[in-house]
Amino acid sequence: MYQRKKRKQVAEINVVPYIDVMLVLLIIFMATAPLITHGVKVELPKMEQAELVESKEAPPIIVSIDSEGRYYTTVGIDPEAPMDAVDIAAQVKMALDKDPKTPVMLKGDGKVSYQQVLLLMDYLKRAGVPSVGLMTESFEK
Repeated sequence: MYQRKKRKQVAEINVVPYIDVMLVLLIIFMATAPLITHGVKVELPKMEQAELVESKEAPPIIVSIDSEGRYYTTVGIDPEAPMDAVDIAAQVKMALDKDPKTPVMLKGDGKVSYQQVLLLMDYLKRAGVPSVGLMTESFEK
């Protein structure tokens, strides 16, 4: 007579179904992630104080908005003269045509409306500015 061998029970977890579920979730998140982002793409600066690093790049183009909503820029004929957003965008575009690696920074008064900041950023984006940095002051204790 043939006797069957008794098998020992295996106390291992089968992870193959878990891997399948994780891959499906990964695909779902990869497909939906681009749809979630809204708004203007902005590279926000850090608030912590850091040491300045000497750079061989050109000084940044600074676009400012004062408390009354007037626009100024460091490029152009007269940096102290207020301009409208279309002229600012044209001046920045001409400066970036000369040196495309020049960073563009936006300096806004705390009392200016968010709408005016976004309007200026939209004009700069249409002028071909790849990214706009926001200037801040660090809080000191």
